[in-house]
Amino acid sequence: MLVVDDNHDNAESLSMFVRLLGHEVETAHDGLQAIETARRFAPDLVLLDIGLPKLDGYEVAQRLRADATCAKSCLVAITGWGRDEDSERAKEAGFDHHLTKPVDPSVLESLIEKMCAAR
Repeated sequence: MLVVDDNHDNAESLSMFVRLLGHEVETAHDGLQAIETARRFAPDLVLLDIGLPKLDGYEVAQRLRADATCAKSCLVAITGWGRDEDSERAKEAGFDHHLTKPVDPSVLESLIEKMCAAR
């Protein structure tokens, strides 16, 4: 799984949580690094902040969807942007799910379990 957040503390906390669930995790802190890491790592799941430097999460999602290595990755927006318009824009960019910060850990755990069961 890949965790992308420009806030290093948020990225580390989320990565630690996912590792505790038993998954291998890579992290990235900007949009370009996210794409590079995803192409190299080919994650099953990407937990992706929207407000990123260099490329925002919407652009990252679009590029990952267009990349054969990552096209089937489950993309989850984890963002402070929680309006209906934000959720719709995330869907249009290629995200599978849209979660608003702070994310309830049980919701995230359930989503990860469902994604893993589907694969």
